[in-house]
Amino acid sequence: MKRPFYALIFAVLLAALVLLFAAVFRNLSVDYDRVEISRVVDGDTVELKNGKMARYIGIDTPETSKKTAKGWIKADEPFGEEAKRFNEELVLGKTARLEFDIVAKDKYNRLLVYCFVTYGDGEVLAQEEILRNGLAYLYTFPPNVKYVDRFVAALKEARQARRGIWSQDLAIQSQDAAGFKGHRKIAEGVVKKTRSMKNLVRLTMDGLVLVIFKNDLDMFLNSGISPSSFYKGKKVRVFGLIKEYKGEPEVVVSHPWQIEVVENSR
Repeated sequence: MKRPFYALIFAVLLAALVLLFAAVFRNLSVDYDRVEISRVVDGDTVELKNGKMARYIGIDTPETSKKTAKGWIKADEPFGEEAKRFNEELVLGKTARLEFDIVAKDKYNRLLVYCFVTYGDGEVLAQEEILRNGLAYLYTFPPNVKYVDRFVAALKEARQARRGIWSQDLAIQSQDAAGFKGHRKIAEGVVKKTRSMKNLVRLTMDGLVLVIFKNDLDMFLNSGISPSSFYKGKKVRVFGLIKEYKGEPEVVVSHPWQIEVVENSR
């Protein structure tokens, strides 16, 4: 009686191994230098013809939907639909060349990619074009920062030309930040005090705290900026998403472009 039982176990294990190796082979056989974009989810996420989801490295576009306790609902963030349409025009149905960086996947198991497509007579980087048209925010996430300088230049061009999201009036005073939680704003105020800790640097303004995490600190140091001393006592304009942490309005700053020094108030 034991032989049929062992034979069945062996057959199940063999089938499982065959399926496992088939899945591995499929992943290894994908040519990411030539892969078709079959669906655009939003301004920064696409689905590939092989069924994998891919998230653009370095940008964050306004949301078209958001997840709640009751499921996904439509989000009405300004320029979210425009970002999705622009991304569709740029990549949908086209054969793309995808590049990876140090970290290849995010916590949702999406591929993290730089997406290049043929446009006109040459090749363009999708993230760069979306930023240049004012339809995305820069979203740096070390160590995936291969093209960050190109992205910053594209963003600055859009901001100077007041394209897309930069056409909005985003300016507030730092002391009013509590009234804008959940919104991206440009807050102006004086950095009254600073504090360097093991894992972060805190810059305190009236009504708003700026946080620079350790992983992002090299972005500042490589630009010749030691945040705790450089910004102290200066009037600045800081761009970012205002959140609440321990009852205080807070903005996480991941790149020097987010902080503009207006004047020295010392």
